[in-house]
Amino acid sequence: MTTFDERIDVDRSDVRGPAAGTDTSERRGLTSEVRVSWASPQPFVVAGTDHRDDTDTDDPLLLARRRRTRWARPLLRRALAGDCLVAGTAGAAALASHAAPWPWALTCGVLAAVAWCSVLWCLRAYDSRRIGEGPEEFGMIARAAGAVLVLLALGSYSLQLLVPRRYVLVAVPLAALATAVHRHLLRGWLRSRRRHGQAVMRTLVVGSPSAVDDVVRDLAGAPAHGYDVIGACVPLELADVGIAAGVPVVGSLSDIPQAVVDHETDIVIVAGSGLSSSSLRRLSWALERTGTDLVVAPGLVEVAGPRLRVRPTAGLSLLHVELPEHHTGRLLGKALLDRTLGAVLLVVAAPVILGSALLVRATSRGGAFFRQERIGRGGEPFTLLKLRSMVVDAESLRTPELLGASEHDGVLFKMRRDPRVTRLGAVLRRYSVDELPQLWNVVRGDMSLVGPRPPLQTEFDQYHDSVNRRMHVKPGITGLWQVSGRSDLTWEESVRLDLRYVDNWSVVFDLQILWRTIRAVVSGSGAY
Repeated sequence: MTTFDERIDVDRSDVRGPAAGTDTSERRGLTSEVRVSWASPQPFVVAGTDHRDDTDTDDPLLLARRRRTRWARPLLRRALAGDCLVAGTAGAAALASHAAPWPWALTCGVLAAVAWCSVLWCLRAYDSRRIGEGPEEFGMIARAAGAVLVLLALGSYSLQLLVPRRYVLVAVPLAALATAVHRHLLRGWLRSRRRHGQAVMRTLVVGSPSAVDDVVRDLAGAPAHGYDVIGACVPLELADVGIAAGVPVVGSLSDIPQAVVDHETDIVIVAGSGLSSSSLRRLSWALERTGTDLVVAPGLVEVAGPRLRVRPTAGLSLLHVELPEHHTGRLLGKALLDRTLGAVLLVVAAPVILGSALLVRATSRGGAFFRQERIGRGGEPFTLLKLRSMVVDAESLRTPELLGASEHDGVLFKMRRDPRVTRLGAVLRRYSVDELPQLWNVVRGDMSLVGPRPPLQTEFDQYHDSVNRRMHVKPGITGLWQVSGRSDLTWEESVRLDLRYVDNWSVVFDLQILWRTIRAVVSGSGAY
């Protein structure tokens, strides 16, 4: 393997320049290597290929493919085996529960496993690049369930077969749910491996130094996603600029295909607008010959999911960013989720709330519940209801000396050992029991189950610029930053996560946050 400090001797007679009359306005900048067109049949040079026999395994392209295969195949086998098992079990159980003979139930279970996995395969659910992607993966499972239901209906009508209702009403939803749980566990296993440097994708980030630096910082802060940045390519005249996380500059922009080969790269990320549209197209041709994925990071921070649509127009691929919350169906779905699930949870939590209230009254002076004015959506105030976890006169003890002892930056006040918190209150806070009465606020419509935390008036008065966007949705009992570190996060990190939620919220996203909330509450991490 060569580096850019060990120059490759190339016969210049084999390198063709632009033909006479060719427009060179879109040509790439100066390169540190001999120029080879990205559109040529061989846009890179494999060092020493003339001196190796066919059995040599030093070919970097071959080594890169073998390395990807070593971690991708076990992942695919786990996904396929788990999906077959849960689908077969769901199919067999649906019939066995209604006293069907076991041989017939097992046969139907095998057929169900084959059919279910075949549909998932057609939807590309066994692409190693899609396994562990969370919402996209769960969306494929939902589409697979819909496709199976349609196929069952069409088959029953066309062949005049009587399909048992339990297969439609029990087996398919059960298989989809069990597959989602299995994929969630598989995702956790994959992310755990990636945090330890395994099953990672060697990544080359290219573009202007500032854009590259932003992408590198974000990827370095999320090792579970598996992007191992091994180098960067920037304009030649800016090659001396340092990149975040000590990532080396391995070449100029026109060196990208060669850098991919020399460094056994799996993914190339184009950051910002360092390449023109025609150059980006030629780069995709060159990377196609190396088997490397091309990803474009448009620089649109924290906006993703259902708001982004790529629409071809006039030969261009236009990235449309839709409005975040003005879709009537989504707003109605979120309102129904809040009111119905909030009411159910309030009934279930009522004994816990009542028992905790009695303990609060028995262990400290004052009422069991604490009412406080908070700021809701659009800056409208409302009365928040909580179980009292502090002494009665806690607000009068909020002295400048106490505020100066805050362990949280920004406008929030947080202390690990706040002297105003009672002994029982510390336990209630650790497991978020003191927040349960806010389910009444959700049922009333003041709050949502998921959203940014409602600020005090004094905190709201200190909001500025982008922080005010937190108030564009209803405040929630839980939220993205609560399940990402809670009070251990800095103010800047908390705001960034809240803004990500405001820009990308959906009912599915809410359900994911609620699921993560259960784990965060049980662990009690970051709560004080």
